Amino acid sequence: MNRIGLLLFLALVPMLMGQARPRLVPAVDQEEIEIIYSFTGSELMVFGAILYPGGRVPEDPVDIVVVLKGPEQSILLREKQQRMGIWINAAQARFRSAPAFYAIASARPMSEIVDERTAAIYELGVDSLQLSPASANPSEEARRFEEGLIELRSRNGLYIEQPDTVEVTQGVLYSARINIPARVPVGDYTAETFLIQNGRVLAGEVREIRIGKSGFERFVATASAEHGFFYGLAAVILSLLLGWLAGAVFRRI
Repeated sequence: MNRIGLLLFLALVPMLMGQARPRLVPAVDQEEIEIIYSFTGSELMVFGAILYPGGRVPEDPVDIVVVLKGPEQSILLREKQQRMGIWINAAQARFRSAPAFYAIASARPMSEIVDERTAAIYELGVDSLQLSPASANPSEEARRFEEGLIELRSRNGLYIEQPDTVEVTQGVLYSARINIPARVPVGDYTAETFLIQNGRVLAGEVREIRIGKSGFERFVATASAEHGFFYGLAAVILSLLLGWLAGAVFRRI
């Protein structure tokens, strides 16, 4: 379906020759990813075309970078320290907005594509994420918490950099593949595509993607969110019932 849409977009190229700047025509192979009990991960493909002014492909090569991130969330981090043999909360930091998942796909390392300033402006790379601190920590301490959050989520496979996963064909067609891990959070995501040449971002486009639970998992998630009291009551009753059944089985043995 999306490939057919891409072909239709390409058919409109002659109508867009008079544009002043390059344009991106992106598409995704799936706008909704469903998570079921056997979900072990998925792969999202972002593909499309680059439309140049006058239809002339520039001599200098271009890079395509794709960023998949979301959902945004507020998070509180606590740092524990051991004092007199007891682990206690020594410091904490709150971040107003941090993506629960972040993945960036490119044809080569980001350090070879843009400088640090451009990377920070467009959040191109895990180390360039703007996490919006909400607490008044000293700058050195705040930086330590930022690095700790990034390291923790990178270790859990939630912050990912994927070089060598983008292909640009004849400077016009492109495709990028992003791995979606099994523990990806549900919610609304954005897939941002950037056209970069000589370290400058020339164009960008965004597509929205939804990752949600399906089947029994969706029923449980919906019940816990919309009917918390009854969900909790059912969980307690089920636990008591399972405990009683286990006791009855052991008494018979």
